[in-house]
Amino acid sequence: MCVLALAWQAHPRWRLVLVANRDERHDRLAAPLARWSEADHVLAGRDLASGGTWLGLSETGRLAVVTNRHVEAPADPGALSRGGLLRNILTGEDHSSPPPSLRFNPFNLITIAGTRAAFTTNFPQPDTRPLAPGIHGLSNATLNTAWPKVVRLKQRLAEWLGRADAQTDGLLDALADDETTTTAPHPVGSPIFIRDRVFGTRCSTVVTVDTAGEGLIVERRFTAEAKLAGETSLRFRWADLQA
Repeated sequence: MCVLALAWQAHPRWRLVLVANRDERHDRLAAPLARWSEADHVLAGRDLASGGTWLGLSETGRLAVVTNRHVEAPADPGALSRGGLLRNILTGEDHSSPPPSLRFNPFNLITIAGTRAAFTTNFPQPDTRPLAPGIHGLSNATLNTAWPKVVRLKQRLAEWLGRADAQTDGLLDALADDETTTTAPHPVGSPIFIRDRVFGTRCSTVVTVDTAGEGLIVERRFTAEAKLAGETSLRFRWADLQA
C-alpha cells in the first residue's frame, strides 16, 4: 500500500520534489537503487520477481512511479507486470506515456518527461490527464484522494518547501512517520510508514531536482523489523528540460 507526494513546478528553487514509500511483502526480492548495467542513464531499484521497478528516473529527463489500485476483485495472476511499464519508459523503449492498458492489474502511474507531467490509470476505465503544477498525493486510490496518510504526507512536504534551509533528511523523516491518526480500515487508515514483518514499508525514496536540472535521489531500505538495511544516494542532471 504505497504512498507518495510530489511538488511539481510548485517552488521557485525546486522543479520537482518527490517523496515515496514502497510497501511490499518482505519476501519479494528487490535490488537496491543503482544505475542499471544495461542502461546506465537509468537510476532505479529493481523488482527481481518481474524485472521492472516501482520508481525510477533517467538522465534524459524522465521519471516514473507506479502504485497499485485497491479494488475488491482479486488480482489477475496472468496480467502483465506493472513495473514493466516503468522499465520501458525509463530505458527509452517507450517514448511517451504508455496507453492505460487493461492487460495490467489496476494501477496508477505518474510520469514526467521534460516539462510535462501526467497521471495515468486504467481503473475504473483508462484515463490519462496532465498533472498541473502544485503539490499532489497518491496512494492506492485515485490522485489526491484524501486518505489520512496522503493528506499528512502532502502537508509534511508543503512544510518542508516552506523552510529556506530544508535538507533531504527532513523529507526522509516525513516518510518515517508511523503514526496512525484514524480508525479507518486498512488501507485507508494505514500510516505513512507501515511496520509489519510480512507486508510493510520496504524503502523510502526522495527525489529533488532544482530549476537548473541538478538532481539527487536517495533511497533508504528497511528490514522486516523496520530496521535500516542500507542507504543509497545518487546525483544526476537533467540537462535538457524541454519536452
